[in-house]
Amino acid sequence: MFGIVRPCAHRLSEGLRTEWMAHLCGLCLALRSDHGQFARVVTNYDGLIVSVLTEAQSERTTGWRRTAGPCPLRAMRTASVARGEGARLAAAVSLVLASAKVRDHVADRDGLLGRRPVAAAARRVAAGWDRAGARTGAALGFDTALLVDAVDRQGGIELLAGPGTPLLTVTEPTETATAAAFAHTAVLAGRPRNAGPLAEAGRLFGRLAHLLDAVEDQEADAASGAWNPLTATGTSRAEARRLCDDALRGIRLALRDAEFTDGRLTHVLLAHELRQSVDRAFGTSSCSHRADGTAPDGLVTPSETRPAGSFGPAPGNPYAPSPGNPYAPGPGGPGGPPQPPPEPPRDRRGLITGCLVWAGLACTCQMCCGTFDDPWSHQRREGLCRQCDCGSCCDACDCCSNCGDCCGSCDCCDCDCSC
Repeated sequence: MFGIVRPCAHRLSEGLRTEWMAHLCGLCLALRSDHGQFARVVTNYDGLIVSVLTEAQSERTTGWRRTAGPCPLRAMRTASVARGEGARLAAAVSLVLASAKVRDHVADRDGLLGRRPVAAAARRVAAGWDRAGARTGAALGFDTALLVDAVDRQGGIELLAGPGTPLLTVTEPTETATAAAFAHTAVLAGRPRNAGPLAEAGRLFGRLAHLLDAVEDQEADAASGAWNPLTATGTSRAEARRLCDDALRGIRLALRDAEFTDGRLTHVLLAHELRQSVDRAFGTSSCSHRADGTAPDGLVTPSETRPAGSFGPAPGNPYAPSPGNPYAPGPGGPGGPPQPPPEPPRDRRGLITGCLVWAGLACTCQMCCGTFDDPWSHQRREGLCRQCDCGSCCDACDCCSNCGDCCGSCDCCDCDCSC
């Protein structure tokens, strides 16, 4: 699984998390249906944004979801998944993106791809993905030759690039490819007026994808001697960060000019999560709430009593009984009944029984990608790939998980919008 937009489960509301998973599973199943089981390995987080954009602009119909069977990556549960032209376009784009990624690794002679037999096999697989993507794209009226041409031009541009070459010259092929994919979602959704704004959003998204990949790989590329756009052009990380921040602002402005039937998930992914991706790549963190407990518009946050310079909730127990405390249970609160005592811990399983349960959880991937009860203590736990990278700012301002339930925007994420 690859991609720059990797939303944390704790930053999405329950409804948006369900929608996001519906698009991820819909992309995976569209790849299987059109191109076979092996094609599912190209499922990626960025490709599903094409499916999200298409659905966000479309009128809801009876066939926009279907129930998929149990899957190990869903802890053997059924799920409602996205279907239709958006998922198929996402599949076509994902195949071409994966083909480009493979060829890039072959050119850099990464790992086993540095060996000629393995590299030759990888090139054949990449060529097959190009043809498969072209078939699906043609059925949807989308010419994937635009994507393939951009990938082919990338190699020539990198050969000519050197110190002093503008970094945006190197990112141009990626920008062109993603602009075409984003714009075609407007065609599929029957909203041709959105093509221009979404092409601009796609162009800047492609720029971000290229820059963040370069930033994350710069040290590894230097150690292996691989080509890196920042090193080759002599661009500093500060300049790369400036370009990323400009792209973030441009994407938000472009999305304002587009019309959506339901743009909540689109806003969260392309306004909130892209910011998180940039911070993650540059090793920084951001929260627009200031250290004095105020939001950018001057409103005081619920944790206004915390000391200046601290983050997270105010010290003490906010639920402790006290006069006038609306959060206190029982008589000290708003008159509700006392809270029941906590459930006593269940008996621990024995060593052998626990090991058998552990084996069953591991074989069904629940310990990797699902939520499960601990094999021995019965405590509720989350799989490794569901653990998040969100810091204390999510706990402090709640904007990342709650605003999606009202309008898909918030006044505490530095995105110039308000609920």
